Amino acid sequence: MQNHAASILIVGLELSSRIGVPDAERKEAQRLTLNLNLVPVRELAALEDALENTVDYFALTRRVQLLAGERPRKLIETLAEEICGCVLAEFAVREVDLELRKYVLADTEYVAIRMRRARE
Repeated sequence: MQNHAASILIVGLELSSRIGVPDAERKEAQRLTLNLNLVPVRELAALEDALENTVDYFALTRRVQLLAGERPRKLIETLAEEICGCVLAEFAVREVDLELRKYVLADTEYVAIRMRRARE
């Protein structure tokens, strides 16, 4: 990410998604968690204490939760790309850095994908 003074963090957002390579794994929705680091289009000093000048993180989190549950996917990488694309296209975000965690392997705390995307 570029050197900006501030960003918006969303940590531990709970998602429910039918995700996994084997058909059996996609049969039931499973818990994922998402961490987002968002760089708004406007500098934080220019927000003038107005919601319309920043990222509505309530609306953003609900949109991402809906996206995660829309359809089955085999890869968390696919869902991560879709989340980045959605956030950049639908919200006043210049850059998004995410970590998407999946709790699937018994002998690990989690597996995750980290991804960073920016508006072109």
